[in-house]
Amino acid sequence: MACVLICDDERDIVNALKIYLSAEGHKIVEAFDGEQAIRAVRENDIQLVLMDIMMPQTDGITAMVEIRKMSNVPVILLTAKSEDTDKVLGLDLGADDYITKPFNPAEVIARVRSQLLRYTRLGAAVENENTFRAGNIELNDEAKTVTRDGEEVALTPTEYELLKILIKNPDKVFSSPQLYEMLSGSSYGNENSIAVHIRHLREKLEINPNEPQFIKVVWGQGYKIVKDRR
Repeated sequence: MACVLICDDERDIVNALKIYLSAEGHKIVEAFDGEQAIRAVRENDIQLVLMDIMMPQTDGITAMVEIRKMSNVPVILLTAKSEDTDKVLGLDLGADDYITKPFNPAEVIARVRSQLLRYTRLGAAVENENTFRAGNIELNDEAKTVTRDGEEVALTPTEYELLKILIKNPDKVFSSPQLYEMLSGSSYGNENSIAVHIRHLREKLEINPNEPQFIKVVWGQGYKIVKDRR
């Protein structure tokens, strides 16, 4: 398991996160301000950082910029709902993800697992040309498998083919009639059936299907998949 740094000036939050992640087998290093976080990364073999943005003395974004000078470990920012500008700034300056308070324990564990999985693959060999990824979602067209956070997800043949179209063409928008034609060979679109399949994919692959991070709708145009969380 990984060595995870948790940094927040609220000790109750640090303790709660420590309980969640220790139960997953991770070693925890604690910090309560940005300076302590920087020192912890310098002195420990940290593999992931969970850090609050708003802290006294040195804030989380400033600390992250310093951490980035010495390490490329995943950094997940902890933010309040009102800190949208800081979320964008954090992502622009090198954060890998963010979690909004109050957080769901299952979401924290899933996001940590996803970032650690991606981090451990950074030094891996060139990926198979039949493997396609969008965030924590991976489709292996040779093995005909789909995984989320490394765990296989069962899809119907139609769901699999729909996902393959989207994931092989990241950021490209397909209309419902286009997708229906590509799936069935028919020249007649069926928007309702495509919408249902998209909903099922989100339910199986997104952490929060109601706020999808990868399988997106472009209103009035169609659907697309993004490679990284937005």
